[in-house]
Amino acid sequence: MAIDCPCVFDLESPIRGNRLTDATRNLDDRRVAAKLIFSDDRLFPSDPATREIARGLYNQVAGLPIISPHGHVDPRLLLDDEPFPDPAELLIVKDHYVTRLLHASGIPLESLNVGKSTGADPRAIWRHFAENWHLFAGTASGYWLTHVFATLFDFEVEPSAETADSLYDQIVARIEQPDFRPRALFDRFGIEFLATTDDPLDDLAPHRALAADPSFTGRVTPTFRPDAYLDPTAPGFAERAERLTAVVGRPADDFAGYLEALESRRAYFVENGAVSADHGVVEPYTVDLSDDDAAALYARAVAGTLDPAGAREFRGNMLLRMAGMSASDGLVMTIHPGVSRNHSSSAFSRFGPDTGHDIPIQTEYTANLRPMLERYGLTPDLHIVLFAVDETVYSREVAPLAGFYPSLFIGAPWWFLDAPDAVLRFRQAVTETAGFYRSAGFIDDTRAYLSIPARHDMARRLDSAFLARLVREGRVSEERAASIAVDLVDALPRKVFKL
Repeated sequence: MAIDCPCVFDLESPIRGNRLTDATRNLDDRRVAAKLIFSDDRLFPSDPATREIARGLYNQVAGLPIISPHGHVDPRLLLDDEPFPDPAELLIVKDHYVTRLLHASGIPLESLNVGKSTGADPRAIWRHFAENWHLFAGTASGYWLTHVFATLFDFEVEPSAETADSLYDQIVARIEQPDFRPRALFDRFGIEFLATTDDPLDDLAPHRALAADPSFTGRVTPTFRPDAYLDPTAPGFAERAERLTAVVGRPADDFAGYLEALESRRAYFVENGAVSADHGVVEPYTVDLSDDDAAALYARAVAGTLDPAGAREFRGNMLLRMAGMSASDGLVMTIHPGVSRNHSSSAFSRFGPDTGHDIPIQTEYTANLRPMLERYGLTPDLHIVLFAVDETVYSREVAPLAGFYPSLFIGAPWWFLDAPDAVLRFRQAVTETAGFYRSAGFIDDTRAYLSIPARHDMARRLDSAFLARLVREGRVSEERAASIAVDLVDALPRKVFKL
């Protein structure tokens, strides 16, 4: 049977016909500089009519302040307000999204000064990155970096072997300018609220100094992150417990003193402006234990004799007790499970944690959270935000749970899912069950300071695109879509994080 194909093939095209062989033959030649593409309509729908609606919605939120309730920027960056270091340290070394993909393509982590490694020349690190810029095509990292290059450094061409040195020098000249200091960029980025992530025993001196500095008008608050103090399998747990209980003058094996010390440190964080307590767990398992049973597990944990099953029970009970403390002191509880940390033992021993080899695993919320929700799920003014790296859990569990329990809110796509296509899939997964108003707004979760506006701008564009489709399909009015777009950026994060 003949097939009527209207396709027309250009045999002189670089990707078809006679020239395909040439294109393939030159696959490894990346020295040719290409123009940096940074469209005003990036991430908007390709359909012209829908794109026009998305553009109009985006224009109503583009200039709104950034509210960043979860991230990893060091507060000393803003306190010291020193010029940024070299381009490699600024843009590559601390960004594990970038270094992990370079490493996967054959560049040793020690050549990138990752983690414990030092000594690599910053210009050489930048050259490694520039020569391999093609690796980031289509990735979230490539998108964010393009935003940074275009808006902050005025790049007109992409990084490449050919342009590496000139672009490096261009960045160096820019970061030496007074208007490129961290505080100046804080104002330029339009950041109104920035939360850091902090150890329970941190003295929070940088936060207090910033709050007392009349020349700094932003709001930077700590976040209580107790994971290493709640997990008996964490390296140094017994030593941490001893330092923690010393805060209230109790011995390390005193469970009541341990709980009192946690409450005391949470109160200290609240006094210093904290609005949330963050919990990064492998699984969101919770279990309701009596004080006596929990104390027995704790004593064995401090003594180093607790078996894996007992460690799981202790972790699960402490996650439940953290919800109880949030119900009491008002700290928003954020839970982000489902990551196997330090997957490569060799890389961990050589370079340390947070060096690019944390890998997502499957997450289950419904059964795991039920003991906690039975105890606290209907508590007035308790806010718990659920994040996930497992996409399947959004429609199956997170949205239905948040669609019933007033204490639960849907966290934004996080970590490996804070990417353009994943964000759209997230909206599709949760909206039909829980709507827009059970979500908590966007979080950037970044150590890369310069990428904060890029990530928030991405979220605003994608939400505008999603809403524009609903308008075109006759599912919401354009006026309603506009109010939702604004609320996603402003009202919802303020409400959920009690700002």
